[in-house]
Amino acid sequence: MLELLAERGRIEVEDIAAELDVSGATVRRDLDHLAGQHLLTRTRGGAVAHAVAYDLPLRYKTVRRSGEKQRIGRAAASRVSRGEVVGMNGGTTTTEVARALMTSAEVGGAEGDGLITVVTNALNIANELAVRPQVKLVVTGGVARPQSYELMSPLAGKILSGLSLDVTFLGVDAIDPDAGVSAHHEGDADINRLLAERARRVIVVADSSKIGERAFVSICATAVVDVLVTDTEAPPEAVRRFRERGVEVVQV
Repeated sequence: MLELLAERGRIEVEDIAAELDVSGATVRRDLDHLAGQHLLTRTRGGAVAHAVAYDLPLRYKTVRRSGEKQRIGRAAASRVSRGEVVGMNGGTTTTEVARALMTSAEVGGAEGDGLITVVTNALNIANELAVRPQVKLVVTGGVARPQSYELMSPLAGKILSGLSLDVTFLGVDAIDPDAGVSAHHEGDADINRLLAERARRVIVVADSSKIGERAFVSICATAVVDVLVTDTEAPPEAVRRFRERGVEVVQV
């Protein structure tokens, strides 16, 4: 229901009950539960989203396309070498990259402190990496955004502006061969843009639902992206056009 609300802005109980093949009582109960978590606003016959740029909280996104995201994470993590400085924004797919790094041959199976440096604005990624001796962890600082667990504001930008990264992994809301990389939230886009600007290589990690799509705010042009790691369901025409623009596309 949250996904449908994100797409439509407003949903009605009877329509959703028929579409999801559940009872109206079930829909009303679930909507009341979500309203209690301040994820939507109840109306007499249904619910409306809080804002136009409505975004699902990260905890609700983790189960969507989880298999694809894990494969993407492993493929992306394999491109990191020992000693590199790695930037990561927040999101479910970059979280899988971080997890895969910890089991990779270059990092996970090696001994020593600070084998790689990870710079992130994502609290959940920082929480998972903070206990790993192989990782020197740098957290940008800033103000937490509850939906994505990401830190933003000019505080984060000041930290990033003084750093040099070997590679940045960007999880994105949308990527299109013509429109480039984009995000639903302007704060996310600002930090993501800085992470890309400070890196020698930019690797976008995105499942096929993001390919050929456009979101509210631009992060960077397609020309900035070196590699796109996605799954095998990505639209072939979009994949072809990315490759024509010089982007290496890896499908897993």
